[in-house]
Amino acid sequence: MDIFSAGDTAWVLICTLLVLLMSIPAVAFFYGGLSKRKNVLNTIFLTFIAFSILSVIWVIFGYQFAFGEPSIYGFIGSPTNFFLHGIALDELTGSIPTLVFVVFQCAFAGLTAALISGALVGRMKTKAWIIFIPIWACLVYIPIAHWVWGGGWLMQMNALDFAGGTVVHINSGVSALAVALVLGKRKDASLIPHNLGYAVLGAALLWFGWMGFNGGSGLAANGLAANAIIVSNVAAATSLIVWTILDTFIVGKPTVLGAISGAVAGLVAITPAAGFVDVFGALIIGAVAPFVSYFAINVLKAKLGYDDALDVWGIHGMSGIWGAIATGIFAVPAINGAAGLLYGNPGQVVVQIISVIATIVYAFTISFIIAKILDKAMGGIRVDETEEIGGLDSNLHEESAYNFN
Repeated sequence: MDIFSAGDTAWVLICTLLVLLMSIPAVAFFYGGLSKRKNVLNTIFLTFIAFSILSVIWVIFGYQFAFGEPSIYGFIGSPTNFFLHGIALDELTGSIPTLVFVVFQCAFAGLTAALISGALVGRMKTKAWIIFIPIWACLVYIPIAHWVWGGGWLMQMNALDFAGGTVVHINSGVSALAVALVLGKRKDASLIPHNLGYAVLGAALLWFGWMGFNGGSGLAANGLAANAIIVSNVAAATSLIVWTILDTFIVGKPTVLGAISGAVAGLVAITPAAGFVDVFGALIIGAVAPFVSYFAINVLKAKLGYDDALDVWGIHGMSGIWGAIATGIFAVPAINGAAGLLYGNPGQVVVQIISVIATIVYAFTISFIIAKILDKAMGGIRVDETEEIGGLDSNLHEESAYNFN
């Protein structure tokens, strides 16, 4: 029988606000600072509107399909409690009110949608984005959330994803890549951040908020939450240091952009593992993540020719893949009962690889199809060339972040 805990409830409520902070304002500042000056407001708008759309969908029917019981063939949940009707204030999920769990998961859904926008900045029609997001939420995010966390087929296989390596990061990275391919390359593919200070602020807020993102995913204020925060911080710090070293040897000098990219890559990689690994595993996960994302950004993108503007696939997708697989290697039974390869369970790596492949194939395929259909139906989801060159802030919003008068 579940017993209510005021301490656990207070902790998860705080973590919910920290996850919300990761979207608004963290991702908005991070992406806005990295974009061109002429597109900064549009970039921020994409984050705000995506988070808002998911927030509404989630309470109307999203949560119900993602976490409804019993699972329908392991693919989607049984829909009940539409508009949250029937969920009593004292109904519990574990030791916290179910409504707290609902809003915690709502913040995750909104963040995932917002992350996609980084690959598309400067060239997607606003109305196309507004239509794409709810369709994507229904057909991509909600099913994958059910597979992994809501009793679906990957959860039944014991796939480990503590806080969203597959559901959030691989999902958003792959979806972003799919839409970017439909959009095509920007007319001006160079992207020197217009305000790196904004991006640093965004990265710092992400790092701060991530402690709630990972620390709250055990839904309790206990040692597991403390471990999740410790390993998350260690992975981020290690990844930042390693990325800085890579920049120093490859570029010839350390860069602030590289440092914050490294921190985010480390946080992405540790996300699925935060509730299963110890500090040793976190150090290795954080140290390898920069190599994976650095390769994707500086080698893979150039060779394959896709235009992932702010490297959503390169950081969230690629480091998310590494983190999900690494969870199956370094999971320590004493942390949360799950054993990885190093603790005598090589089969866990196989399960993790299956979860990664399933997420990649499904998210990419459905996102690509949605974008293609919208592209045909709307006569193109990309802005006109004159609008793209002139900037989306003035052409789509008739606004500017800067006063030139």
